[in-house]
Amino acid sequence: MANNSCLIIVSLIGVILFTIISNVASSNDVVFTICPKTSNPPFCSSMLKSAGTTDLKGLVVYTLNLAHRNARKSLTLAKLLATTTTNPQLKQRYSSCAESYDGAVGDIENAQKDLAIGDFNGVNIVTSSAMTEIDDCHDKFVQPPKDTSLLLKNGKTLKDI
Repeated sequence: MANNSCLIIVSLIGVILFTIISNVASSNDVVFTICPKTSNPPFCSSMLKSAGTTDLKGLVVYTLNLAHRNARKSLTLAKLLATTTTNPQLKQRYSSCAESYDGAVGDIENAQKDLAIGDFNGVNIVTSSAMTEIDDCHDKFVQPPKDTSLLLKNGKTLKDI
């Protein structure tokens, strides 16, 4: 399961980058070309339509910015949960998640830098690494006690991005 979900964040970015490299889609049908190839086509379509552009590189910039905001939000939440929970198991898990999300934020920032210099392969590599970080956090909650915060939901949104 972790291996499949690891590909979700790079799925959309990877499809967009492939489209940039191969110039398969015109600017008018880019959303219809990209979104059916993702793990959550309705989310993708809604997100990309709200980007305000059909320029392929602009869509990648928009997607990475959205992923960055979401990862920072999850990092902040994980830190807060780690300091406020009284359950020692959850405290350790949230602390570990904070480290994971900190790594994911850094990976996304590196993806933004790679995109700026045209290193599309680098973008794919570091976004994949960000997904691994997110999966590492989610894997901590397979066993009880259950997480009742929004942390895992935020992570799923980030995976969809």
